[in-house]
Amino acid sequence: MPVDIYWRIAMEGDQKSLYEPGSTRGGFADHLSGGLAPGRNRGAADGFTHADYMAEVVRASEESGFVGGLLPSFAHTDDPWATAASLAAETRGYRFMVAFQPGFLHPVQAARMSATLQKATGGRLVYNIISGGGGPQQLWWGDTTGHDDRYARTSEFLDVLKGVWTGEGTFQHEGRFYRVADGGLPAALAGQPFPEIFFSGSSPAAIQAAGRHADYYLSWLEPFEALAEKFAAVRARSPRPPKFAVRIDILARPTEQEAWDVIRRGWAGLPAEAEREGGDSVGWRRSQDFTAGADGSFRALQVAPNLWGGFHRLRPGPAFGLVGDYRQVADRLEELVALGVDAFILAGVPHLEEARRVGRHVLPLLKGNPR
Repeated sequence: MPVDIYWRIAMEGDQKSLYEPGSTRGGFADHLSGGLAPGRNRGAADGFTHADYMAEVVRASEESGFVGGLLPSFAHTDDPWATAASLAAETRGYRFMVAFQPGFLHPVQAARMSATLQKATGGRLVYNIISGGGGPQQLWWGDTTGHDDRYARTSEFLDVLKGVWTGEGTFQHEGRFYRVADGGLPAALAGQPFPEIFFSGSSPAAIQAAGRHADYYLSWLEPFEALAEKFAAVRARSPRPPKFAVRIDILARPTEQEAWDVIRRGWAGLPAEAEREGGDSVGWRRSQDFTAGADGSFRALQVAPNLWGGFHRLRPGPAFGLVGDYRQVADRLEELVALGVDAFILAGVPHLEEARRVGRHVLPLLKGNPR
């Protein structure tokens, strides 16, 4: 069965490689020597910006066979809504998956923004609904709402957004977090397709909300048995058959040895590990539990064939990804499809070159892939 495969757009900046830390392309990188975006020519800025770099990644990933791109949202990045609007003209069929926290946007305004993007792009907006990981980053946004209450707020947000989308000026709502009277979209925006919802979160509260609202339940990569258990929990709480998606970092090379050599080079240059602040994110705690007790070698973080839990040490982001030759990585993706996965969000560092590599050498090996 064909699966939808997205690529991640590195809005926070991109490294040259997994063994060369520091952003030299995209994000809010300084004008560094050897930097690509922003770059320098004869000591002066050359005009190639991080927005230009993101556009190049979008074009490269579309040409490589990806159906769309995830635009992540962090305190230190551009706004993904504005970025989606600016990048939409770069492609004609590419979908833009906007990550956002419902608590920072009123659902009526979200409905109007979404319908505007749907009309402008021919229906290419996709939602990645996140409810925050707590801790200092959540406070940066000014949000003091507790963990389970954030998911309750997200669920009510989506109820209101959907009601406004189809309300035709008659939608009424009075709830715990929102109140709306006579809600509906302007006539010129009404009737657009409602964006697909990719819903993230690993806690019981998140799974409960996902069961009500998700078109796709989205998880970070974990050991496959743990993913199967999580999928079963979502199915048990879903009034309709759910779909599943997994976010995966890919390190694929012609041989497995070449792939592990990249990890080895990156590991050799690491400082002593600093404790990462995970807030109240259940997904982050789960990922760390899977490698608890591992010694200091990078190989100790391999918990299953080609499944490595140390990516967070070499670049910002989730811990687990796939490492191996092209066929091995494709086989692991096929195993996930057999487990019930309907969509992937893949990533690699650097995102530009790795989009082309994965599109050329891994995607054609997947059964049912049109490439």
